[in-house]
Amino acid sequence: MNNNKQTTTTNTTAGTIAPATAKVSPAAKNTLLILNCVLLSIGNCGGPLIMRLYFLHGGERVWLSSFLETAGWPVIILVLAVLYFDRRRKNRNTKTTFVYMRPRLFFAVAVIGILTGLDDYLYAYGVARLPVSTSSLIIASQLGFTAFFAYLLVKQKFTPYSVNAVVLLTVGAAVLALHTNGDRPEGESKKAYVMGFVMTVGASLLYGFVLPLIELTYNKAKQEITYTLVLEIQMVMCLFASIFCAVGMFINNDFKAIPVEATEFGLGETKYYVILCASALIWQCFFLGAIGVIFCASSLLSGIIIAVLLPVIEVLAVLFYKENFQAEKGVALVLSLWGFASYFYGEYKFAKKLKVKTRSSQQSMELGQAYVSSV
Repeated sequence: MNNNKQTTTTNTTAGTIAPATAKVSPAAKNTLLILNCVLLSIGNCGGPLIMRLYFLHGGERVWLSSFLETAGWPVIILVLAVLYFDRRRKNRNTKTTFVYMRPRLFFAVAVIGILTGLDDYLYAYGVARLPVSTSSLIIASQLGFTAFFAYLLVKQKFTPYSVNAVVLLTVGAAVLALHTNGDRPEGESKKAYVMGFVMTVGASLLYGFVLPLIELTYNKAKQEITYTLVLEIQMVMCLFASIFCAVGMFINNDFKAIPVEATEFGLGETKYYVILCASALIWQCFFLGAIGVIFCASSLLSGIIIAVLLPVIEVLAVLFYKENFQAEKGVALVLSLWGFASYFYGEYKFAKKLKVKTRSSQQSMELGQAYVSSV
């Protein structure tokens, strides 16, 4: 991924202009999209479950949990180092750039990182107070917020298929909301439950704003957007989110409380630290997948994948935490899969139409050149 690579600007399915990116073959981009969808799925399903596991067995540090959501960022340094040495090996005759990010982009991403840190705290607070099934269904409302802010920030235009997907996934979340009555954990006050509910809604709204904001940052970066740069953006974003949460941990004396909490943890001290490390890695998969999907497609698709995985989280919560599985969850699962299929069918139709249009344009150019030659 050299700086001298040719850049290109393309039209997205939304009709908006995508940022300048290095030319990548469709097969490579589709492979990268699939990889990021897998990472997003692992993080989106595993993150809430392992975070809830921490709280169920005696964990009480909300700032610590929010910190762990982005604390896995050093892993990206290893990936960037591998990519750097690979570029250096392939381009021995030219100077290899180690850091692509420019100051303008750095400061923009730092601000997004601070917003992400705040979102992490709101979400962790909600998971500490609510069952996984309840917090997850509230987070599903993020799709509506993402669609709204994508329309405002990046002028996202909707096809009938994407509108259908948003409606179906939103209805699925509403259907799940029917079973929330009476799911307040035993021993928890109504005030704490309501606060958890409100905080989770706030997290949903804020992250629904952050996803299109990342896409807007790509569009306004005024430099070539490569996947290496996307990784740098992820690293800086998580670094500042972690700093924000670390300040909260310091004020709340979490650093001093961790050893004490570990000795009193229900599953034992060793498993306490294993859960903390696993949480950091799994959540890093979520953020890497989210910004990777935005790079390969759009913030709307990232929001749709997060929403469509909601019933999967519900099923996993039933299996691991013995939460009830009502008929509403089955209905939501069907609606989510339908919405997901609708979105990708729209993508398939658009790609097919674009391919025909491109072929027609090439044929017209060839005919024009043949006519000029004959004259």
